[in-house]
Amino acid sequence: MPVATAADKVASAVQCASQARRETFNLTTSFMSQPIISVERVTKQVKDSTGTLTILHEIDFTLQPHQSAAIVGASGSGKSTLLSIVAGLDTPTSGTVKLAGTDLFSLDEDARAAVRASKVGFVFQSFQLLGNLTALENVMLPLELQGRSDARTQATDMLRRVGLGARLQHYPKVLSGGEQQRVALARAFVVRPAVLLADEPTGSLDFATGEKVMELMFELNREAGTTLVLVTHDQGIAERCDRQLHIEAGRLNAFGGEVLGRHFDRLSANGSEFSA
Repeated sequence: MPVATAADKVASAVQCASQARRETFNLTTSFMSQPIISVERVTKQVKDSTGTLTILHEIDFTLQPHQSAAIVGASGSGKSTLLSIVAGLDTPTSGTVKLAGTDLFSLDEDARAAVRASKVGFVFQSFQLLGNLTALENVMLPLELQGRSDARTQATDMLRRVGLGARLQHYPKVLSGGEQQRVALARAFVVRPAVLLADEPTGSLDFATGEKVMELMFELNREAGTTLVLVTHDQGIAERCDRQLHIEAGRLNAFGGEVLGRHFDRLSANGSEFSA
């Protein structure tokens, strides 16, 4: 049997490394080609006494699993309408929205609600907690709707995670705004959703409290590997996201990609799992 020379060993090592890079690239490309959210030519129009008003005009974008995106724009530009359509809470006049490959608007409302319950978490500006339920019961609710037998344990652990372990039995009316939003975050993340949608999550909070809530939201998002889509007026918050969707007069004017580009470079370099 021929004895391999040092040159042969080097050549073999180079070939193996090259093959590994190709496999990593192929895996990365495959992963990146499967969006969790796909919005295609979405238009929303409403009619009033003056005629037809176009709120959104042929919006197109996709988001990959674990990405984060901020929808930014002036008041009345269509940001919240776009978020509602992505959630399947509002219907477009035309266009399609796919969530994890499912065309939301090919489904009836009950089926869309089932998709939301299994894949989507929500955080609202006004918290949307149920006033007759304690913090613990508010967080348990989505788990109970799923028929989970461990709802109390999971909800308790999540409230402790957001720093409210001592407030489990308190009702929303005795919680501060920041505490109520932390309960809302716990409720959203406790079901480990594939997608988290947040509409101006700091809009009802003072600056310092809002900063703490957003830090917690991004922290939980990293831990859970959730795809995050949020509406915000705060450019500082927007810049922490992988993408920025700039809406002006119902049109998507720019799609920022510089942060994702750095993530992709890191992924291609070390073959690690993509993370936001």
